[in-house]
Amino acid sequence: MSTVFVFAHQGGWDEVLLVAGPLVIIGGLLHLANRRLKSRLAELEQSGDITSDD
Repeated sequence: MSTVFVFAHQGGWDEVLLVAGPLVIIGGLLHLANRRLKSRLAELEQSGDITSDD
């Protein structure tokens, strides 16, 4: 006899994971992209290719 794991109606934690998981992944990717963009802009400013408007 095999054991079957059912993730439905487990008190709500599985539904939280279904929503929070993708949000955390998307948030992490946005953070990574923002950090890379800021780094690239700093490199361009140092090389004199662009100027800062601040």
